[in-house]
Amino acid sequence: MEGVGPTADGLEAQAVAADAPRLVEQGDPAQLGCFGVHARHGSVPSAMTIVDLRSDTVTKPTAAMRAAMASAEVGDDVYGEDPTVRRLEEQVAGLLGKERGLFVPSGTMGNQLAILVHCKKGDEVVVGEGSHSVWYESGGGAALAGVQFAIAGQGGLFDEAALLAAIKPSDYYYPRTSLVALEDTHNRAGGRVWPRGQVERVLAAARARGLATHLDGARLWNACVASERTPAERAAGFDSVTVCLSKGLGAPVGSVLCGSADFVKAAHRYRKMLGAGMRQVGVLAAAGLHALEHHRARLADDHAHARALAEQLVAGGLRVDLATVETNIVQIDLDVDADPVLARARAAGVLVGASGPRRLRAVTHLDVDAAAVRLGAERLLSAVAG
Repeated sequence: MEGVGPTADGLEAQAVAADAPRLVEQGDPAQLGCFGVHARHGSVPSAMTIVDLRSDTVTKPTAAMRAAMASAEVGDDVYGEDPTVRRLEEQVAGLLGKERGLFVPSGTMGNQLAILVHCKKGDEVVVGEGSHSVWYESGGGAALAGVQFAIAGQGGLFDEAALLAAIKPSDYYYPRTSLVALEDTHNRAGGRVWPRGQVERVLAAARARGLATHLDGARLWNACVASERTPAERAAGFDSVTVCLSKGLGAPVGSVLCGSADFVKAAHRYRKMLGAGMRQVGVLAAAGLHALEHHRARLADDHAHARALAEQLVAGGLRVDLATVETNIVQIDLDVDADPVLARARAAGVLVGASGPRRLRAVTHLDVDAAAVRLGAERLLSAVAG
C-alpha cells in the first residue's frame, strides 16, 4: 500500500533498484550501473552493502516465518475451509475488538472494500490531506465505488471543526457525504500518530451526522507501540478497520479488514467480485500469524532507529522536523530537487524515496539495524552534499 518512490527516474529505476542487492551479490558492476538508472550517475562497487530505507515493505521473510509458512495447514478458502486463514482473521478481529475479519491481499483492497460497503455511487468520502486512498490507490475510489473525496484540514490529521467544514449540505444537488476515513499512522505526514482524544472527537462528530467511519490502519501496529495503547483501544469506535501485515510486521503480503459480521459479509462478496477469492492461502496467513506473535513488540526498535537517523541527519545539516518523527518514517526537506540526490544516494549504496519534488522519505524496518541506519545516514549526507 505504498506510493512513495523515485520521481523522474520512474518505475523502471525503482524495479531495477529493487534488484540491486542480487546484482551486487553477483558482482557485475557493468550490469548494475547506478542500480540500472543511468550510467552517468556512476556504478556501485560490487562489495558494497546496500542500505534500503525506501519503505518498510521491502523486508524479506525471516527463516522462522518461512518455516511457519511451509508447515501451514491449508484448505480451500473460497469454500471457507482454510483453518490458518480463519485463525488469522479471528485473531486480528479479536485484537481490534471487532466481530469479524477478512483476509485480503493488500491494504489498498481493504480500503476499497470498505468504501464499497459504506458508500453508494456519487457519495463523498472525507479524508485528511495526503490520504493514501487519494494518492496511492490508482483512483480506485472513483473507478470502483464511484465516490469522490473531500479533504479535511491540513497535514493529514484534522479535528472535528475541519470535518464539519468538509461535510456537504444535504440539498439534492450536493454529493452525499457518507464516510469519514482516518489514516493512522499517517504516511505522508511522516508516520504521525493520531492523538486518541482527537480521534474520539472526530468520531463523535461523524456519528452525530450519521456518517460511517473507517480507519486505514496500515501502520496501526506502529501507532499502538508509539502511544502505548492496545489495538482495540486505537480501533475503538470505527465501523471498519484495515491493518497491514506486510509493512512493519515483515510478512510478504496481506492485510485484514475488520468490522461487524454484516459489514464483513458484504465486504467478502466484493472481495470475490474484485477477483480476490483465494484458495490454499493459509501459507500466506501463516506468515501474518507469525508476524503478529513475533514482530509487534520490536517495532519500538524501528522507532528508535528512525529517531537516531533523524538526529544524525540534523546534526549533519539537513532539515528534518524532529517533532514529527513519532514512529518509523523520516521526512527530509531539501533546498534542491530530489531526483539528483536520489541518484547520488543510490550510487553511494543507500536507497530512499521521494515524497515531494524536494522532499525525501526514509523508513526504518525489520531488515535494517542500528549500524545500517548510521551507515545509511552517512551516505545520504554525502549524497545531499553532492
